[in-house]
Amino acid sequence: MPPHNSVFHAILKLLPWEAFDHAIARHGAQDSARGFTHKSHLVAMLYGQWAGASSLREIEAGLSSHANRLPAIGARPPRRASLAEANRNRPVAIFTDLLAALIQRAHRRLRRTMEGTTFLIDSTGLALNALSQNWARFSAKVCGAKLHIVYDPDADCPIYAAVSTANVNDITAAKAMPIVAKATYVFDLGYYDYAWWAKLDAADCRIVTRLKKNTTLTVTETRPVTGETILSDQVGTLPARLAQSPRNPFPKPLREVRVRIETGKIIRIVSNDLEASAQEIADLYKRRWAIELFFRWVKQTLKTKRFLGTSENAVRIQIAIALIAFLLLRMAQQTQKAVSSPLMFARLVRANLMHPRGLGHLHKPPEKPRPPLGQGLLI
Repeated sequence: MPPHNSVFHAILKLLPWEAFDHAIARHGAQDSARGFTHKSHLVAMLYGQWAGASSLREIEAGLSSHANRLPAIGARPPRRASLAEANRNRPVAIFTDLLAALIQRAHRRLRRTMEGTTFLIDSTGLALNALSQNWARFSAKVCGAKLHIVYDPDADCPIYAAVSTANVNDITAAKAMPIVAKATYVFDLGYYDYAWWAKLDAADCRIVTRLKKNTTLTVTETRPVTGETILSDQVGTLPARLAQSPRNPFPKPLREVRVRIETGKIIRIVSNDLEASAQEIADLYKRRWAIELFFRWVKQTLKTKRFLGTSENAVRIQIAIALIAFLLLRMAQQTQKAVSSPLMFARLVRANLMHPRGLGHLHKPPEKPRPPLGQGLLI
């Protein structure tokens, strides 16, 4: 078997390095952190994600112990102080631009077809300590940030990501998201804004969300239902006047499907799709669970619970690199067929990160080196 570079090296080859170089040039960033280059910075932070490092000093020690493998990558071991300075001062836009380029590449690879595209929108909170209170204070005792995601469940891949402080409403972040015409968007009550719904509808998008309990629907048509979980299927219009506005920006007919979920709770699902079956509408809303699993996977597998810096810049860089690490793992897993579980693949990468193994052989025990010819023979 031919010799392999390290697993770390093999995964890094999947990065669009040309996009990284363009981002550095575009944002006028110089390698000013004590000679610590942008590439060494990115490599160190990705190592921290995949190795599960809990501190900058642990990243420094881990990469120093494998310093002989870094020249092949074009990086050098970091010093803790240089890494801290880079996280604090380097433009976060360099890493968010790289993330955007990688999202485009990963989405093309992971999705077989763009027909019937369904996107899930949600956010998750990220706890920060009191040292971040100057920019991320949420309440007297709580500091935090939010990660806003548009997620493609068919590709298991985010297509858009943004970070805000914890006190920013989900709908405020959603209004800044790009809209893909004719796509299906599924979201929850955090995105309850009729004007935004109208904007999605104007782009020929199908929306699937929930109605609040106190929202009245003027029913114009009642349709027959089948099965035990679909309780009703009605077409109607939302209130013509709103408390904050004399005119409802979404006057078009909507579909309300009342569903009893596994817990026994009854929810009101609403959609602008008047043609699909009630069961299809209910199934689309149920797909929201996929983005919850994505958030859980990222928090359990990558470093998004403990932050290695307290400044806004350092936190944003770490979140961007965590998402880059996720996408690279998904792309690396796609290059082999032996390990189908994303969680198991991530664990095998961590266990073999700096070992000279092929990505398709992570599940196999390492081969024992053969003794030189003439040794180990019994005479």
